Amino acid sequence: MDSRIEIKVTDPKSGDTGVHPAGPSHAASPSSGGERRRQEHRHREGQQAAWLIDFVPFKKWAPWLIPGFVLVNIFLFIITMYINDCPKTSKSCVWKFLGRFSFQPFKENPLLGPSASTLEKMGALEVSKVVRRHEAWRMISCIWLHAGVFHIVANMLSLLFIGIRLEQEFGFVKIGLLYLIAGFGGSLMSFLFIQSVISVGASGALFGLLGSMLSELITNWSIYANKAPMGVLPHVDNFAHIGGFLSGFLLGFVFLIRPQFGYVSEKKVPPGYIVASRKPKHKPYQYALWVISLILLIVVRMAQYYSLIRIAVNRVQQVHELDMHKQWEKRNVSINRGKHFPSSTTVFQALSLMQDRV
Repeated sequence: MDSRIEIKVTDPKSGDTGVHPAGPSHAASPSSGGERRRQEHRHREGQQAAWLIDFVPFKKWAPWLIPGFVLVNIFLFIITMYINDCPKTSKSCVWKFLGRFSFQPFKENPLLGPSASTLEKMGALEVSKVVRRHEAWRMISCIWLHAGVFHIVANMLSLLFIGIRLEQEFGFVKIGLLYLIAGFGGSLMSFLFIQSVISVGASGALFGLLGSMLSELITNWSIYANKAPMGVLPHVDNFAHIGGFLSGFLLGFVFLIRPQFGYVSEKKVPPGYIVASRKPKHKPYQYALWVISLILLIVVRMAQYYSLIRIAVNRVQQVHELDMHKQWEKRNVSINRGKHFPSSTTVFQALSLMQDRV
């Protein structure tokens, strides 16, 4: 073999593309060259098999926020029962052996919990206090309170079952924001449609997580092999459930969007392997759902805020008119012949009666 023959060697790991003279060491026999190629092929197959075994397309997060939320809810329920102190206000408490932690009578609270007045002190959502005293913080504080043992057990078990899986997949930041925003959305719906009773519970936030699971499945449909999920119950705040579910459903399209599997797998390809074509990070329908959901969220929130302001203004006007009416009733003493007009008679009716009698 002519020693002037040159061989171009490309090393995919070191990037060596130099031209080397074919000396005695390079001028190997055809059999040894074929053996070398087979060894390199087997080595690459082994690397690829190991990569496929170890390949994890998405990062797994260690859940701590959702268990923390559960502990906070349980702690606040214990504090609520301590403040409630049923033996001081009632003689027919349930499980009296618990002392001040005993529950209100079943006629007053069938869920084994505190009284409505205690929940109100702790921060339950009450429309009149939000409107008249400007206690808007109640729309957030109410999602950390529960009406009884049955209520908190059902909510916390569901939160652990749903929330831990979501936090493992998407991290504590997204799930924490989703939980709080969905809970606030449930409080808004409750504020708009239930104005006569107080409202407590994490059900709005919980239904928000359920809604986000549904929207996450829809927006990431193409990367799941198994396509797989709401209940309306009596004597509970179903409007908070609906508001939380809708908020979570729309927020899921915004927060829980995933890159496509092909895009992620390209990022994990070992050095030396050639990718045939670059795939986009997200599909067009994912971008469309993201934009539509964000617009709907903004529109719905603005509509809710507008309705909330109207309700607040109407309440203030009603209170003002009631105060004015009471003042006029106090002053509505007729000086005509020493007689009093009826208390329901307005000032203008009184003046017209006086003119008729004159």
